[in-house]
Amino acid sequence: MQPKRAEEILNSPSTIEVLYQHSPVWIEKIDLQNGIAQVKLLGPGNQIDVPIADLQERQ
Repeated sequence: MQPKRAEEILNSPSTIEVLYQHSPVWIEKIDLQNGIAQVKLLGPGNQIDVPIADLQERQ
């Protein structure tokens, strides 16, 4: 995912499905300088930092 798109999703009033390694996640925070997103795994509820480039928008 491009950093600009991740930021748009984070700021969107709509719910947009995002996947990390085929698992649904919720974007909590974005660090554009380092290309890192803090995401919450849906289900177990763990928060992890992942490269924004590894996120995928579900089509």
